[in-house]
Amino acid sequence: MPARWPDRAWTVLALLWLAAASLPALGGDDHHFDGIERVVAIGDVHGDWNGYIATLRAAGLVDDRERWSGGETHLVQTGDIADRGPDTRRIVEHMQRLTRQARRAGGRVHQLIGNHEAMNVYGDLRYVTDGEFAAWATRSSSRLRQRYLDEVLARMERDDPEAHAALPEDFRERWLAEHPEGWLEHRYAWSPVWNDDAEMWEWLRDARVAVRINDVLFVHGGISPDYCGGALASWTQRAREALTATGPDELGILVDPLGPLWYRGLSGGEPEAAPAAVAAILEHYGIDHIAVGHTPTGGPVWPRYGGRVVQIDTGIGAAYGGRVGYLEAIGDVLYAGYLAGRVRLPEQASEIPDYARAVAELHPEDAQMRERLAALLAEPEPAPEPAPPADTPDAVSSEAPPAAVSCGRPR
Repeated sequence: MPARWPDRAWTVLALLWLAAASLPALGGDDHHFDGIERVVAIGDVHGDWNGYIATLRAAGLVDDRERWSGGETHLVQTGDIADRGPDTRRIVEHMQRLTRQARRAGGRVHQLIGNHEAMNVYGDLRYVTDGEFAAWATRSSSRLRQRYLDEVLARMERDDPEAHAALPEDFRERWLAEHPEGWLEHRYAWSPVWNDDAEMWEWLRDARVAVRINDVLFVHGGISPDYCGGALASWTQRAREALTATGPDELGILVDPLGPLWYRGLSGGEPEAAPAAVAAILEHYGIDHIAVGHTPTGGPVWPRYGGRVVQIDTGIGAAYGGRVGYLEAIGDVLYAGYLAGRVRLPEQASEIPDYARAVAELHPEDAQMRERLAALLAEPEPAPEPAPPADTPDAVSSEAPPAAVSCGRPR
């Protein structure tokens, strides 16, 4: 669940924002693709260039010069490129080049919005590392930062003299210590409220919340029963509108713990989705599988709900262990890919132990992987809801189909 962004932080941000700007037009409604021969999906990379590029190479998507070599493959990155590591800017710029190169080759790169990309836009910077700020710093950063603070303090003194007089004597020193060189440029790169040419926003506005390719739906966090029923394009539209927010009450889908950027109920988090709810989601969207990031597995690409939900956040970023893993779909067959090879994903619950043993065999020297696999196998699958007793009005005859489970009213 997302932490609450304090109201006082928004007050400070309101003082710091120098101007608001209108946003560029939204991109197209491009959320469904069929007949794609090969799809590769990678989860959270969290600012780790080495893990990111190693994963692309393991999947055969880039050559030794880091150029697209995947031909007509569709690559899905399920969000959370940002935060926790120093290389966010470098990875995003590479993804932009890769997008153009893939198009020329007949392939496609699909970028999804993660909760950490959204946080960078609306100003929750708790997980931005010093290295990420430093990536935006220039020789002029120190001078620009000083001038910016001077302007903010002058405006505060003019508009709210009492607040200005109440500032501690060491406010300037503390502010500079908490806002390193590159911070100002980072805000101008990410926030369209600060800068109508914000380059990271220009990249993110073309991303989507979810995309369906063949019979797999890809989303960063998950789909809760509260959101099932909503069109994929509508989620993207709402996210883009929320990314223009100037206050916490306008963030909506971006911070909703049951929303597609934060929900962990398909990955073992609370509130955990019931099997009937998962079945209803699959049926509603006409899919066989849901692939999600957001919740680290500790190493393996992990199937849940009898293989219908696949967790692909293996912890590629160094902050989570630097474990390369990806999902590969060849036609309607799913594989888990690793540095040492790939393993076909199970199609039913009874095959999951065999899958875990095969993954362990690919990592014979990795005790941590074996321990994590054992822990995942020990987790109980969510139990289906019991059928009503035969003498109740809600009883279902053996000839009738099971009672429909509603996706709920979409938010």
